[in-house]
Amino acid sequence: MTQQIRNILLITADQWRADCLSAMCHPCVKTPHLDALIADSVCFENHYAVCAPCGPARASLLTGMYLQNHRSCRNGTPLDERHSNIALEAHIAGYDPVLFGYTDTSRDPRTTSHDELTRSVYGGVLPGFRAETLLLDDMMPWIEDLKAKGYEIPEQQSQIFYHLTDYHDADDHGRTFPPPIYSADHSMTAFLTNKVQSYISKQTDSWFAHVSYLRPHPPFVAPEPYNKMYSASQVPMPVRAETVEAEAHAHPWIREALKEDGYWNDHWIYPSIGDDMYDHDVAQVRATYYGLISKVDHYVGQLIQNLKDTGVYEETLIIFTSDHGELLGDHWLFGKRGYFDQGYKIPLIIRNPRRDANSSRGSRVSQFTESVDIMPTILDWLGSDIPRQCDGRSLMPFCQGDAPADWRTEVHWEFDYRSVDDPKIEKALGISMDQCTLNVIRDDKFKYVHFNGLPPLFFDLEKDPQNLINLADDPKFAAQMLVYTQKLLSWRMQNDERTMTGMKLTSHGVVERHT
Repeated sequence: MTQQIRNILLITADQWRADCLSAMCHPCVKTPHLDALIADSVCFENHYAVCAPCGPARASLLTGMYLQNHRSCRNGTPLDERHSNIALEAHIAGYDPVLFGYTDTSRDPRTTSHDELTRSVYGGVLPGFRAETLLLDDMMPWIEDLKAKGYEIPEQQSQIFYHLTDYHDADDHGRTFPPPIYSADHSMTAFLTNKVQSYISKQTDSWFAHVSYLRPHPPFVAPEPYNKMYSASQVPMPVRAETVEAEAHAHPWIREALKEDGYWNDHWIYPSIGDDMYDHDVAQVRATYYGLISKVDHYVGQLIQNLKDTGVYEETLIIFTSDHGELLGDHWLFGKRGYFDQGYKIPLIIRNPRRDANSSRGSRVSQFTESVDIMPTILDWLGSDIPRQCDGRSLMPFCQGDAPADWRTEVHWEFDYRSVDDPKIEKALGISMDQCTLNVIRDDKFKYVHFNGLPPLFFDLEKDPQNLINLADDPKFAAQMLVYTQKLLSWRMQNDERTMTGMKLTSHGVVERHT
Protein backbone atom coordinates (compact mmCIF):
# COMPACT_ATOMS: atom_id res chain seq x y z
CA MET A 1 0.00 0.00 0.00
CA THR A 2 1.32 3.46 -0.85
CA GLN A 3 1.64 6.18 1.78
CA GLN A 4 -1.29 8.08 0.25
CA ILE A 5 -4.45 7.49 2.29
CA ARG A 6 -7.14 6.05 0.04
CA ASN A 7 -10.28 5.14 1.97
CA ILE A 8 -13.37 3.64 0.36
CA LEU A 9 -16.88 3.87 1.78
CA LEU A 10 -19.37 1.88 -0.30
CA ILE A 11 -22.90 2.44 1.05
CA THR A 12 -25.84 0.45 -0.26
CA ALA A 13 -29.43 0.94 0.78
CA ASP A 14 -31.90 -1.83 -0.02
CA GLN A 15 -34.87 -1.36 -2.34
CA TRP A 16 -34.47 2.41 -2.88
CA ARG A 17 -36.18 3.91 -5.94
CA ALA A 18 -34.17 6.48 -7.91
CA ASP A 19 -36.91 9.10 -7.75
CA CYS A 20 -36.96 9.11 -3.93
CA LEU A 21 -34.50 11.95 -3.39
CA SER A 22 -35.57 15.53 -2.92
CA ALA A 23 -32.67 16.53 -5.16
CA MET A 24 -34.44 14.56 -7.91
CA CYS A 25 -37.52 16.75 -7.41
CA HIS A 26 -39.68 14.17 -5.67
CA PRO A 27 -42.97 15.87 -4.72
CA CYS A 28 -42.71 15.07 -1.02
CA VAL A 29 -39.64 13.00 0.02
CA LYS A 30 -37.03 14.96 1.96
CA THR A 31 -33.41 13.78 1.89
CA PRO A 32 -31.36 16.82 2.96
CA HIS A 33 -28.19 14.92 3.80
CA LEU A 34 -27.98 13.02 0.53
CA ASP A 35 -28.88 16.25 -1.27
CA ALA A 36 -25.87 17.86 0.38
CA LEU A 37 -23.69 14.94 -0.71
CA ILE A 38 -25.01 15.29 -4.27
CA ALA A 39 -24.01 18.97 -4.24
CA ASP A 40 -20.43 17.88 -3.48
CA SER A 41 -20.39 14.81 -5.74
CA VAL A 42 -21.54 13.52 -9.10
CA CYS A 43 -25.13 12.30 -9.33
CA PHE A 44 -25.97 9.71 -11.98
CA GLU A 45 -29.57 10.38 -12.97
CA ASN A 46 -30.12 7.32 -15.17
CA HIS A 47 -28.56 4.56 -13.13
CA TYR A 48 -30.04 1.05 -13.22
CA ALA A 49 -29.64 -2.25 -11.45
CA VAL A 50 -28.96 -4.93 -14.04
CA CYS A 51 -31.09 -7.56 -12.27
CA ALA A 52 -33.26 -8.28 -9.24
CA PRO A 53 -34.00 -9.37 -6.52
CA CYS A 54 -31.42 -8.77 -3.76
CA GLY A 55 -29.06 -11.73 -4.20
CA PRO A 56 -28.58 -11.46 -7.98
CA ALA A 57 -28.48 -7.64 -7.84
CA ARG A 58 -25.72 -7.63 -5.24
CA ALA A 59 -23.82 -10.36 -7.07
CA SER A 60 -23.77 -8.11 -10.15
CA LEU A 61 -22.83 -4.98 -8.20
CA LEU A 62 -19.97 -6.72 -6.36
CA THR A 63 -18.56 -8.76 -9.27
CA GLY A 64 -19.15 -6.27 -12.09
CA MET A 65 -20.90 -9.05 -14.04
CA TYR A 66 -24.25 -9.34 -15.75
CA LEU A 67 -26.62 -12.00 -14.50
CA GLN A 68 -26.18 -13.94 -17.75
CA ASN A 69 -22.54 -14.45 -16.73
CA HIS A 70 -22.45 -14.88 -12.95
CA ARG A 71 -25.72 -16.93 -13.04
CA SER A 72 -26.68 -16.38 -9.40
CA CYS A 73 -30.17 -15.84 -10.72
CA ARG A 74 -32.37 -15.97 -7.59
CA ASN A 75 -32.02 -15.42 -3.87
CA GLY A 76 -30.32 -18.61 -2.75
CA THR A 77 -28.72 -19.46 -6.11
CA PRO A 78 -25.02 -20.08 -5.36
CA LEU A 79 -22.47 -17.62 -6.73
CA ASP A 80 -19.66 -19.54 -8.42
CA GLU A 81 -16.48 -18.85 -6.46
CA ARG A 82 -14.34 -18.91 -9.57
CA HIS A 83 -15.46 -15.31 -10.11
CA SER A 84 -13.47 -12.51 -8.58
CA ASN A 85 -15.19 -9.61 -6.82
CA ILE A 86 -14.47 -6.15 -5.47
CA ALA A 87 -13.36 -7.45 -2.07
CA LEU A 88 -10.88 -9.95 -3.51
CA GLU A 89 -9.48 -7.33 -5.87
CA ALA A 90 -9.18 -4.85 -3.00
CA HIS A 91 -7.16 -7.49 -1.09
CA ILE A 92 -4.72 -7.56 -4.01
CA ALA A 93 -4.42 -3.77 -3.65
CA GLY A 94 -3.49 -4.18 0.02
CA TYR A 95 -6.84 -3.65 1.76
CA ASP A 96 -8.73 -5.62 4.38
CA PRO A 97 -12.31 -4.99 3.15
CA VAL A 98 -14.84 -5.06 5.99
CA LEU A 99 -18.59 -5.58 5.86
CA PHE A 100 -21.28 -3.94 7.97
CA GLY A 101 -24.62 -5.59 7.29
CA TYR A 102 -24.87 -8.25 4.60
CA THR A 103 -24.07 -9.04 0.98
CA ASP A 104 -26.97 -11.44 0.28
CA THR A 105 -24.66 -13.57 -1.85
CA SER A 106 -25.06 -17.35 -1.65
CA ARG A 107 -21.88 -19.34 -1.14
CA ASP A 108 -20.71 -22.01 -3.56
CA PRO A 109 -21.73 -25.40 -2.03
CA ARG A 110 -18.79 -27.10 -3.75
CA THR A 111 -16.28 -25.09 -1.71
CA THR A 112 -18.23 -24.28 1.47
CA SER A 113 -18.82 -26.51 4.48
CA HIS A 114 -22.30 -27.84 5.17
CA ASP A 115 -22.38 -26.12 8.57
CA GLU A 116 -21.58 -22.73 7.06
CA LEU A 117 -24.17 -23.18 4.32
CA THR A 118 -26.95 -24.03 6.75
CA ARG A 119 -25.91 -21.23 9.08
CA SER A 120 -25.90 -18.46 6.48
CA VAL A 121 -28.48 -19.92 4.04
CA TYR A 122 -28.57 -17.49 1.10
CA GLY A 123 -27.21 -14.53 3.04
CA GLY A 124 -23.60 -15.66 3.15
CA VAL A 125 -20.71 -13.22 3.15
CA LEU A 126 -19.09 -12.56 -0.22
CA PRO A 127 -15.57 -14.08 -0.24
CA GLY A 128 -12.97 -11.43 0.48
CA PHE A 129 -15.03 -9.43 2.96
CA ARG A 130 -14.36 -9.69 6.67
CA ALA A 131 -17.66 -9.30 8.50
CA GLU A 132 -17.13 -6.61 11.12
CA THR A 133 -20.86 -6.55 11.92
CA LEU A 134 -22.89 -9.25 10.20
CA LEU A 135 -26.66 -8.94 10.05
CA LEU A 136 -28.24 -12.09 8.66
CA ASP A 137 -31.92 -13.00 8.96
CA ASP A 138 -31.61 -13.55 12.71
CA MET A 139 -30.25 -9.97 13.13
CA MET A 140 -28.44 -11.19 16.24
CA PRO A 141 -25.94 -8.35 16.83
CA TRP A 142 -28.76 -5.80 16.70
CA ILE A 143 -31.12 -8.00 18.74
CA GLU A 144 -28.45 -8.38 21.45
CA ASP A 145 -27.98 -4.62 21.45
CA LEU A 146 -31.73 -4.10 21.95
CA LYS A 147 -31.70 -6.61 24.84
CA ALA A 148 -28.84 -4.72 26.45
CA LYS A 149 -30.88 -1.54 26.17
CA GLY A 150 -33.75 -3.18 28.06
CA TYR A 151 -36.11 -4.10 25.25
CA GLU A 152 -38.22 -7.22 25.66
CA ILE A 153 -37.56 -9.25 22.52
CA PRO A 154 -40.38 -11.47 21.18
CA GLU A 155 -39.70 -15.19 21.12
CA GLN A 156 -40.10 -15.05 17.36
CA GLN A 157 -37.49 -12.38 16.72
CA SER A 158 -38.94 -11.13 13.43
CA GLN A 159 -41.88 -9.87 15.49
CA ILE A 160 -39.59 -7.06 16.62
CA PHE A 161 -40.97 -5.37 13.50
CA TYR A 162 -44.59 -5.64 14.62
CA HIS A 163 -46.44 -2.35 14.81
CA LEU A 164 -47.50 -1.09 18.22
CA THR A 165 -51.10 -1.91 19.05
CA ASP A 166 -53.51 0.72 20.40
CA TYR A 167 -51.32 3.45 18.92
CA HIS A 168 -52.95 6.89 18.94
CA ASP A 169 -54.53 7.98 15.64
CA ALA A 170 -53.89 4.53 14.16
CA ASP A 171 -57.52 4.08 13.15
CA ASP A 172 -57.32 7.10 10.83
CA HIS A 173 -54.32 5.74 8.93
CA GLY A 174 -53.31 2.63 7.03
CA ARG A 175 -51.99 -0.49 8.71
CA THR A 176 -48.33 0.52 8.43
CA PHE A 177 -48.74 3.79 10.35
CA PRO A 178 -47.94 2.66 13.92
CA PRO A 179 -44.23 2.49 14.86
CA PRO A 180 -42.39 -0.53 16.31
CA ILE A 181 -41.36 -0.86 19.95
CA TYR A 182 -37.85 0.53 19.35
CA SER A 183 -36.91 4.18 18.85
CA ALA A 184 -35.18 5.59 15.78
CA ASP A 185 -31.86 5.87 17.60
CA HIS A 186 -32.13 2.20 18.55
CA SER A 187 -33.11 1.03 15.05
CA MET A 188 -30.99 -1.31 12.96
CA THR A 189 -29.98 1.65 10.78
CA ALA A 190 -28.72 3.61 13.79
CA PHE A 191 -27.02 0.53 15.24
CA LEU A 192 -25.11 -0.14 12.02
CA THR A 193 -24.11 3.52 11.68
CA ASN A 194 -22.66 3.51 15.19
CA LYS A 195 -20.67 0.36 14.41
CA VAL A 196 -19.19 1.92 11.26
CA GLN A 197 -18.24 5.11 13.08
CA SER A 198 -16.56 3.13 15.83
CA TYR A 199 -14.57 1.14 13.27
CA ILE A 200 -13.44 4.20 11.32
CA SER A 201 -12.30 5.99 14.49
CA LYS A 202 -9.79 3.21 15.15
CA GLN A 203 -8.17 3.10 11.69
CA THR A 204 -4.66 4.43 11.14
CA ASP A 205 -4.20 3.21 7.56
CA SER A 206 -6.33 3.11 4.43
CA TRP A 207 -9.60 1.23 4.86
CA PHE A 208 -12.43 -0.17 2.73
CA ALA A 209 -15.83 -0.40 4.39
CA HIS A 210 -18.97 -1.72 2.71
CA VAL A 211 -22.03 -0.55 4.65
CA SER A 212 -25.20 -2.39 3.68
CA TYR A 213 -28.35 -0.86 5.18
CA LEU A 214 -31.55 -2.93 5.11
CA ARG A 215 -33.87 0.05 4.79
CA PRO A 216 -36.15 1.09 3.11
CA HIS A 217 -36.69 -2.64 2.39
CA PRO A 218 -39.80 -4.11 4.07
CA PRO A 219 -41.13 -4.71 6.63
CA PHE A 220 -42.81 -1.34 6.27
CA VAL A 221 -42.61 -0.12 9.85
CA ALA A 222 -40.91 3.16 10.75
CA PRO A 223 -40.08 4.40 14.27
CA GLU A 224 -41.22 7.80 15.45
CA PRO A 225 -41.03 10.48 14.12
CA TYR A 226 -40.52 8.92 10.70
CA ASN A 227 -43.80 6.99 10.79
CA LYS A 228 -45.74 10.26 10.56
CA MET A 229 -43.28 12.40 8.61
CA TYR A 230 -45.37 12.02 5.46
CA SER A 231 -49.14 12.11 5.25
CA ALA A 232 -50.83 9.33 3.31
CA SER A 233 -53.25 11.93 1.97
CA GLN A 234 -50.43 13.86 0.30
CA VAL A 235 -48.25 11.14 -1.27
CA PRO A 236 -48.43 10.53 -5.03
CA MET A 237 -50.54 7.50 -5.79
CA PRO A 238 -49.27 4.61 -7.95
CA VAL A 239 -49.11 4.67 -11.72
CA ARG A 240 -51.20 1.76 -12.96
CA ALA A 241 -53.88 0.61 -15.36
CA GLU A 242 -57.40 1.61 -14.43
CA THR A 243 -58.21 -1.87 -13.13
CA VAL A 244 -56.31 -4.94 -12.03
CA GLU A 245 -57.95 -6.84 -14.90
CA ALA A 246 -56.68 -4.30 -17.43
CA GLU A 247 -53.16 -4.56 -16.01
CA ALA A 248 -53.30 -8.37 -16.08
CA HIS A 249 -54.36 -8.28 -19.71
CA ALA A 250 -51.02 -6.74 -20.69
CA HIS A 251 -49.05 -9.99 -20.53
CA PRO A 252 -49.24 -13.58 -19.17
CA TRP A 253 -46.35 -12.94 -16.78
CA ILE A 254 -47.98 -9.95 -15.10
CA ARG A 255 -51.26 -11.86 -14.94
CA GLU A 256 -49.53 -14.47 -12.79
CA ALA A 257 -47.54 -11.88 -10.83
CA LEU A 258 -50.78 -10.15 -9.85
CA LYS A 259 -52.07 -13.38 -8.35
CA GLU A 260 -49.26 -12.98 -5.82
CA ASP A 261 -50.37 -9.43 -5.23
CA GLY A 262 -49.21 -9.15 -1.64
CA TYR A 263 -49.50 -10.84 1.68
CA TRP A 264 -49.70 -10.09 5.38
CA ASN A 265 -47.58 -12.04 7.80
CA ASP A 266 -45.12 -11.49 10.60
CA HIS A 267 -42.36 -10.11 8.40
CA TRP A 268 -43.92 -8.31 5.41
CA ILE A 269 -46.78 -5.89 5.16
CA TYR A 270 -48.06 -5.36 1.64
CA PRO A 271 -51.61 -4.28 0.80
CA SER A 272 -53.74 -7.05 -0.64
CA ILE A 273 -55.70 -6.47 -3.85
CA GLY A 274 -59.40 -6.97 -3.22
CA ASP A 275 -59.25 -5.64 0.32
CA ASP A 276 -61.80 -2.86 0.86
CA MET A 277 -59.04 -0.67 2.29
CA TYR A 278 -56.52 -1.38 -0.49
CA ASP A 279 -55.98 2.18 -1.75
CA HIS A 280 -56.00 3.49 1.82
CA ASP A 281 -53.27 1.02 2.80
CA VAL A 282 -51.28 1.62 -0.40
CA ALA A 283 -51.10 5.33 0.36
CA GLN A 284 -49.89 4.65 3.89
CA VAL A 285 -47.30 2.10 2.71
CA ARG A 286 -45.90 4.76 0.39
CA ALA A 287 -45.84 7.30 3.23
CA THR A 288 -44.11 4.77 5.53
CA TYR A 289 -41.60 3.88 2.80
CA TYR A 290 -40.73 7.57 2.41
CA GLY A 291 -40.32 7.81 6.17
CA LEU A 292 -37.84 4.92 6.11
CA ILE A 293 -35.93 6.71 3.35
CA SER A 294 -35.70 9.88 5.42
CA LYS A 295 -34.48 7.80 8.35
CA VAL A 296 -31.65 6.30 6.28
CA ASP A 297 -30.85 9.77 4.96
CA HIS A 298 -30.49 11.03 8.55
CA TYR A 299 -28.01 8.33 9.54
CA VAL A 300 -26.05 8.53 6.30
CA GLY A 301 -25.75 12.23 7.06
CA GLN A 302 -24.52 11.36 10.54
CA LEU A 303 -21.94 9.01 9.06
CA ILE A 304 -20.68 11.59 6.57
CA GLN A 305 -20.50 14.27 9.27
CA ASN A 306 -18.40 11.85 11.32
CA LEU A 307 -15.99 11.56 8.37
CA LYS A 308 -15.69 15.33 8.34
CA ASP A 309 -15.29 15.61 12.10
CA THR A 310 -12.51 13.02 12.13
CA GLY A 311 -10.70 14.59 9.17
CA VAL A 312 -11.04 11.70 6.71
CA TYR A 313 -13.80 13.07 4.45
CA GLU A 314 -11.24 14.50 2.01
CA GLU A 315 -9.42 11.15 1.92
CA THR A 316 -12.44 8.93 1.23
CA LEU A 317 -14.11 7.79 -1.96
CA ILE A 318 -17.83 7.74 -1.09
CA ILE A 319 -20.34 5.79 -3.16
CA PHE A 320 -24.04 5.70 -2.28
CA THR A 321 -26.38 3.43 -4.23
CA SER A 322 -28.96 0.64 -3.85
CA ASP A 323 -29.27 -2.95 -4.99
CA HIS A 324 -32.58 -2.41 -6.85
CA GLY A 325 -35.77 -0.38 -6.67
CA GLU A 326 -39.32 -0.90 -5.41
CA LEU A 327 -42.58 -0.92 -7.40
CA LEU A 328 -44.49 0.55 -4.44
CA GLY A 329 -47.91 -0.20 -5.91
CA ASP A 330 -47.12 0.90 -9.45
CA HIS A 331 -48.83 -1.45 -11.91
CA TRP A 332 -50.66 -2.94 -8.89
CA LEU A 333 -47.40 -4.57 -7.79
CA PHE A 334 -44.94 -4.29 -4.92
CA GLY A 335 -41.36 -5.46 -4.58
CA LYS A 336 -38.71 -5.72 -7.27
CA ARG A 337 -39.55 -7.80 -10.31
CA GLY A 338 -40.45 -7.81 -13.94
CA TYR A 339 -39.70 -5.17 -16.53
CA PHE A 340 -40.82 -1.88 -14.97
CA ASP A 341 -38.26 0.88 -14.44
CA GLN A 342 -39.38 1.47 -10.86
CA GLY A 343 -37.92 -1.88 -9.82
CA TYR A 344 -34.52 -1.22 -11.41
CA LYS A 345 -33.79 2.51 -11.62
CA ILE A 346 -31.80 3.36 -8.49
CA PRO A 347 -29.76 6.23 -7.03
CA LEU A 348 -26.02 6.56 -7.55
CA ILE A 349 -23.90 9.27 -5.97
CA ILE A 350 -20.09 9.23 -6.20
CA ARG A 351 -17.79 11.63 -4.38
CA ASN A 352 -14.21 11.45 -5.55
CA PRO A 353 -12.13 13.38 -2.98
CA ARG A 354 -9.22 14.08 -5.32
CA ARG A 355 -8.45 17.49 -6.77
CA ASP A 356 -8.99 16.39 -10.35
CA ALA A 357 -12.65 15.85 -9.45
CA ASN A 358 -13.23 19.41 -8.21
CA SER A 359 -14.61 20.63 -11.54
CA SER A 360 -17.29 17.92 -11.55
CA ARG A 361 -18.70 18.53 -8.06
CA GLY A 362 -22.44 19.08 -8.10
CA SER A 363 -22.78 17.83 -11.67
CA ARG A 364 -25.45 15.48 -13.01
CA VAL A 365 -24.81 12.68 -15.50
CA SER A 366 -27.71 11.85 -17.81
CA GLN A 367 -26.02 8.99 -19.68
CA PHE A 368 -27.17 5.45 -18.86
CA THR A 369 -25.09 3.76 -16.18
CA GLU A 370 -25.45 0.29 -14.68
CA SER A 371 -24.70 -1.38 -11.36
CA VAL A 372 -21.94 -3.42 -13.01
CA ASP A 373 -20.00 -0.15 -13.34
CA ILE A 374 -19.36 0.12 -9.58
CA MET A 375 -16.55 -2.45 -9.29
CA PRO A 376 -14.57 -1.08 -12.28
CA THR A 377 -15.01 2.44 -10.90
CA ILE A 378 -13.50 1.58 -7.52
CA LEU A 379 -10.62 -0.36 -9.08
CA ASP A 380 -9.92 2.48 -11.53
CA TRP A 381 -9.78 4.92 -8.61
CA LEU A 382 -7.27 2.63 -6.90
CA GLY A 383 -5.18 2.32 -10.04
CA SER A 384 -5.76 -1.45 -10.03
CA ASP A 385 -6.28 -3.70 -13.01
CA ILE A 386 -9.91 -4.34 -13.89
CA PRO A 387 -10.55 -8.08 -14.35
CA ARG A 388 -11.66 -9.11 -17.81
CA GLN A 389 -14.75 -10.71 -16.24
CA CYS A 390 -16.21 -7.24 -15.61
CA ASP A 391 -19.06 -6.28 -17.90
CA GLY A 392 -19.19 -2.69 -16.64
CA ARG A 393 -16.95 0.31 -17.22
CA SER A 394 -15.36 2.80 -14.86
CA LEU A 395 -17.36 5.93 -14.08
CA MET A 396 -14.26 7.85 -13.01
CA PRO A 397 -14.12 9.87 -16.26
CA PHE A 398 -17.54 11.32 -15.40
CA CYS A 399 -16.23 12.16 -11.93
CA GLN A 400 -13.44 14.16 -13.53
CA GLY A 401 -15.69 16.04 -15.96
CA ASP A 402 -14.61 13.99 -18.97
CA ALA A 403 -17.52 11.92 -20.31
CA PRO A 404 -16.36 9.17 -22.71
CA ALA A 405 -17.50 9.70 -26.30
CA ASP A 406 -18.27 6.00 -26.80
CA TRP A 407 -20.51 5.55 -23.77
CA ARG A 408 -23.52 3.19 -23.90
CA THR A 409 -26.74 4.58 -25.36
CA GLU A 410 -29.07 1.95 -23.87
CA VAL A 411 -29.51 0.27 -20.53
CA HIS A 412 -30.21 -3.42 -19.94
CA TRP A 413 -31.53 -5.63 -17.20
CA GLU A 414 -32.58 -9.23 -16.64
CA PHE A 415 -35.12 -10.86 -14.37
CA ASP A 416 -35.23 -14.58 -13.65
CA TYR A 417 -38.51 -15.62 -12.06
CA ARG A 418 -37.92 -19.35 -11.62
CA SER A 419 -38.61 -21.02 -8.30
CA VAL A 420 -36.57 -24.14 -7.70
CA ASP A 421 -38.73 -25.37 -4.84
CA ASP A 422 -42.16 -24.24 -6.10
CA PRO A 423 -42.72 -24.51 -9.87
CA LYS A 424 -46.26 -23.14 -9.90
CA ILE A 425 -45.53 -20.14 -12.14
CA GLU A 426 -43.85 -22.24 -14.83
CA LYS A 427 -46.79 -24.64 -14.73
CA ALA A 428 -49.26 -21.77 -15.01
CA LEU A 429 -47.38 -20.28 -17.96
CA GLY A 430 -46.62 -23.61 -19.65
CA ILE A 431 -42.86 -23.05 -19.75
CA SER A 432 -39.82 -24.76 -18.26
CA MET A 433 -37.72 -23.59 -15.31
CA ASP A 434 -34.95 -22.37 -17.60
CA GLN A 435 -37.45 -20.38 -19.65
CA CYS A 436 -38.50 -18.30 -16.63
CA THR A 437 -36.50 -15.30 -17.66
CA LEU A 438 -36.86 -11.93 -19.37
CA ASN A 439 -34.41 -9.41 -20.82
CA VAL A 440 -34.95 -5.68 -21.20
CA ILE A 441 -33.27 -3.11 -23.42
CA ARG A 442 -34.38 0.50 -23.26
CA ASP A 443 -33.14 3.90 -24.32
CA ASP A 444 -34.81 7.30 -24.26
CA LYS A 445 -37.31 6.38 -26.96
CA PHE A 446 -38.31 2.73 -26.75
CA LYS A 447 -38.27 -0.27 -24.43
CA TYR A 448 -38.20 -3.86 -25.68
CA VAL A 449 -38.87 -6.76 -23.32
CA HIS A 450 -37.99 -10.27 -24.50
CA PHE A 451 -39.52 -13.24 -22.68
CA ASN A 452 -38.22 -16.75 -23.18
CA GLY A 453 -41.23 -18.83 -24.30
CA LEU A 454 -43.74 -15.96 -23.95
CA PRO A 455 -44.76 -13.00 -26.13
CA PRO A 456 -42.55 -9.88 -26.17
CA LEU A 457 -43.48 -6.35 -25.13
CA PHE A 458 -42.64 -3.05 -26.85
CA PHE A 459 -43.27 0.44 -25.48
CA ASP A 460 -42.97 3.92 -26.94
CA LEU A 461 -41.41 5.74 -23.98
CA GLU A 462 -41.92 9.22 -25.41
CA LYS A 463 -45.70 8.73 -25.59
CA ASP A 464 -46.08 6.06 -22.89
CA PRO A 465 -43.34 6.48 -20.25
CA GLN A 466 -45.25 4.30 -17.75
CA ASN A 467 -45.44 1.22 -20.02
CA LEU A 468 -49.22 0.94 -20.22
CA ILE A 469 -49.62 0.40 -23.99
CA ASN A 470 -47.95 -2.65 -25.53
CA LEU A 471 -47.11 -2.08 -29.20
CA ALA A 472 -45.56 -5.49 -29.89
CA ASP A 473 -48.52 -6.58 -32.06
CA ASP A 474 -48.92 -3.24 -33.84
CA PRO A 475 -47.72 -3.64 -37.47
CA LYS A 476 -46.67 0.03 -37.55
CA PHE A 477 -43.95 -0.73 -34.99
CA ALA A 478 -42.76 -4.08 -36.38
CA ALA A 479 -39.64 -2.66 -38.04
CA GLN A 480 -38.74 -0.59 -34.98
CA MET A 481 -39.19 -3.56 -32.67
CA LEU A 482 -36.92 -5.64 -34.90
CA VAL A 483 -34.17 -3.04 -34.47
CA TYR A 484 -34.35 -3.39 -30.68
CA THR A 485 -34.57 -7.17 -30.87
CA GLN A 486 -31.34 -7.18 -32.85
CA LYS A 487 -29.74 -4.73 -30.44
CA LEU A 488 -30.60 -6.98 -27.52
CA LEU A 489 -29.21 -10.05 -29.29
CA SER A 490 -26.00 -8.20 -30.14
CA TRP A 491 -25.66 -6.99 -26.55
CA ARG A 492 -25.97 -10.53 -25.21
CA MET A 493 -23.48 -11.87 -27.76
CA GLN A 494 -20.96 -9.13 -27.01
CA ASN A 495 -21.28 -9.67 -23.26
CA ASP A 496 -21.03 -13.44 -23.05
CA GLU A 497 -18.66 -14.54 -20.26
CA ARG A 498 -15.18 -13.55 -21.43
CA THR A 499 -12.68 -14.31 -18.67
CA MET A 500 -10.23 -16.36 -20.78
CA THR A 501 -11.40 -15.42 -24.26
CA GLY A 502 -8.58 -12.90 -24.60
CA MET A 503 -5.93 -15.58 -24.04
CA LYS A 504 -4.04 -17.80 -26.46
CA LEU A 505 -1.67 -20.62 -25.57
CA THR A 506 1.49 -20.54 -27.68
CA SER A 507 4.90 -22.21 -27.65
CA HIS A 508 6.17 -19.03 -26.01
CA GLY A 509 3.59 -19.12 -23.26
CA VAL A 510 0.23 -17.42 -22.72
CA VAL A 511 -0.48 -14.44 -24.92
CA GLU A 512 -3.14 -12.18 -23.40
CA ARG A 513 -4.89 -9.08 -24.67
CA HIS A 514 -7.26 -6.86 -22.70
CA THR A 515 -9.79 -4.56 -24.34
